[in-house]
Amino acid sequence: MQMTFRWFGENDPVKLWQIRQIPGVTGIVSAIYDVPVGEEWPLESIVQLKEKIEAAGLSLSVIESVPVHEHIKLGLPGRDQYIENYGKTLRNLAHAGIGIVCYNFMPVFDWTRSQLDYELEDGSNALIYEEEVVRRMNPLSGELQLPGWDSSYRKEDLRVLFEQYSTVDEEKLWDNLSYFVKAIMPIAEEVGVLMAIHPDDPPWPIFGLPRIIKDEAALQRFVGLYDHPVNGLCLCSGSLGANPDNDLPALIRHFGAAGKINFMHARNIKHTGERSFQESAHLSSAGSLDMAEIVRALRDVNYAGPVRPDHGRMIWGETGKPGYGLYDRALGAVYLNGMWEALTKERAALNKE
Repeated sequence: MQMTFRWFGENDPVKLWQIRQIPGVTGIVSAIYDVPVGEEWPLESIVQLKEKIEAAGLSLSVIESVPVHEHIKLGLPGRDQYIENYGKTLRNLAHAGIGIVCYNFMPVFDWTRSQLDYELEDGSNALIYEEEVVRRMNPLSGELQLPGWDSSYRKEDLRVLFEQYSTVDEEKLWDNLSYFVKAIMPIAEEVGVLMAIHPDDPPWPIFGLPRIIKDEAALQRFVGLYDHPVNGLCLCSGSLGANPDNDLPALIRHFGAAGKINFMHARNIKHTGERSFQESAHLSSAGSLDMAEIVRALRDVNYAGPVRPDHGRMIWGETGKPGYGLYDRALGAVYLNGMWEALTKERAALNKE
């Protein structure tokens, strides 16, 4: 596998030279952040980003994300133009030598948490999700600020979006996703870009909005929409793992053996109640997920793609973008690489016997 690290560009408090010093990290996961959703990404901007990362001794391994416009998710008139722009962006990325794109199909809100700075027992701060708190939130109040979604939405914009989504149930959202997939994947296949859909986070409906990429049955249905390696998954242990019914090692072995995992997000979470969880350190004993078994499953299916330590705690007094501090994610990267090395040597020793 290739160990990668998320970087949010020049405004990121974490610098490329710092990432370069994390043992085993060779790739960067990033995006173009100043192009409005739905517009084509200029080739020049992509090349500039790639060259900046390569000048720091790293590679631009994954684009995360090329956002999908709400008109596409809603199936509104005009979606074809946004899909055309998306295809042009894929062609530009391929021309610049980028081979993997991560995206999601979550209506309005991306990954969602109820608190950014919850203090854990050890004094570190983490992102948490408490179902009862989220149920009391009013997304149309104009005051809602949640991590993981576009805060540029005005109150009026959100009200219109919620009215539009009032007629979109899970099956309608599946129809709209299928329309997008069947239009985009032939382009991805043509230019050689692997697509990786991120699971819904958390993997259940929020604010009355449908969410569909949430469990094994949904993942299986999704890969069946376009049966080709370009139509794959970003298997996120923290997102899917928020539902205890999702068996992460089994999912990795099933979809990994079928060649359907194009990107891996590795992080741990601790279940604190029904549909409630805290983000934790990557260590298996720190949370509810068996990270050692998750890495073993990746090793068992000979996973050779990019992995990134996903969200981390804020530790040692660090401040910055919640969930994306340097220190805890760096610890996670080293922890994951250490397990991978041990499993690789274990396999080599067994093969000699």
